[in-house]
Amino acid sequence: MKLFKIVLLAIVVILAIVVYLQYPRLNIIAGYAAKNMSSNVFLANRPVDSINAIDNAVPSIKLAKTTVDFDTKITTSSVFGLLKRKVLYREGQGAVVIDDDFDIHQQFLVPKRSEYTSELPFPYGNGSAKDTVFSNVNYTDLQTAVDSAFIENHRPFLKKTRSVVVIYKDQIIAEKYAEGFDQNTRFLGWSMAKSVLATTIGVLEKKQGFDIHKPISELLDLKEWQQDNRASISTHHLLKMTSGLKWEEDYTKISDVTKMLFLERDMTKAQASKALEFAPGSHFNYSSGTTNLMSGVLRSQFKTHQEYLDFPYTELIDKIGMHSMVLETDMAGNYVGSSYAWATARDWAKFGLLYLHKGNWNGTQVFNDSWAEYTAKPTAASNYSYGSQFRTSTLEEFPNVPKDMYFAYGYHGQFTIIIPSMDLVVIRLGLTHEDKKDIYTYANKLIKNVIYSIY
Repeated sequence: MKLFKIVLLAIVVILAIVVYLQYPRLNIIAGYAAKNMSSNVFLANRPVDSINAIDNAVPSIKLAKTTVDFDTKITTSSVFGLLKRKVLYREGQGAVVIDDDFDIHQQFLVPKRSEYTSELPFPYGNGSAKDTVFSNVNYTDLQTAVDSAFIENHRPFLKKTRSVVVIYKDQIIAEKYAEGFDQNTRFLGWSMAKSVLATTIGVLEKKQGFDIHKPISELLDLKEWQQDNRASISTHHLLKMTSGLKWEEDYTKISDVTKMLFLERDMTKAQASKALEFAPGSHFNYSSGTTNLMSGVLRSQFKTHQEYLDFPYTELIDKIGMHSMVLETDMAGNYVGSSYAWATARDWAKFGLLYLHKGNWNGTQVFNDSWAEYTAKPTAASNYSYGSQFRTSTLEEFPNVPKDMYFAYGYHGQFTIIIPSMDLVVIRLGLTHEDKKDIYTYANKLIKNVIYSIY
């Protein structure tokens, strides 16, 4: 009996220590677990058990207990029963982390979608992809390159590739999915959403003559900006991540980005409240808050919320047949352009092809061809590794790929790779728990081997 009490006391002490150490992070942990569960269940149509066993079974997050109410579409998560967080799924706007003051019974606007159908083959219609055989492609080597992206080498968190799609001259020449995923599965792009939102700004430029060099303080109600050097910050600076505004992008702790994603009602305001650390245009600082501020800029260009919600779909997403894509919003109804875009692997490939063809989609110019050049042009302040909400390849990071490669990149190794000189688009989606350097190494190997199979 005495031994039992000692063991019980030890367990209580250990739990108390864990709770004490983790308590400040419980909001983030529970919020992440619930949001990840809700989006995967309702957007990717994946089973709860699989999400718990794989996606949420990572350090810290696995401490959360998460349940889904399929009737109310409310997902609830907590750690040791403390700081319970809720996520509501709204049709058309996706899953959103909510607070106690959020009215779940309010009417929600639904973005207008168009399901244009065509018998044309992929990528321009809903017909089957052409079974094209290119004489200059070694299909055996190509399949080996794709297969190697799925080999784990007995390290459980090494690659975790879920999909690879290779598009050459507009044709699918290789496509593979991990068990439990297929052509109809929506995948979270994480920061590839930044590239989608930036593209919407490019479309706005073409459609409405939007000036990316106009000061943001003139577009938004930012009176405090007009009193200091922030008055000169433009959308161009946001696109290039050179606003000079203070921001901490660290997902391993309570930081600006985690507070924004899991605590803020209006994510467009998180970056706007920050002080200026550097002269605009002089310093590169990767910031998800910057992209969400740009989402606010986009919203300011429309008279109504409905018009704002409709624009990315009617003028970009549905126009090129990315009908699976869903952009999720925050509690205030703003698109979370930093992080939350879901689409099938083939629809991510269509996004890459749009840039490969400099905004021309089967004869329709979606954005100006100069926008693609602007997007791919490396920013000097980033050591030439970043364009405009897209990343660019450097010799150090990608020693075996063409210099003109640029790509949308997201957390856990999401890639939409565009190589104009090769007429090539490569999609890689997964859940890789490694740092960016290692993920880039895996990507470099995949791209190198794909390129070597084309001669």
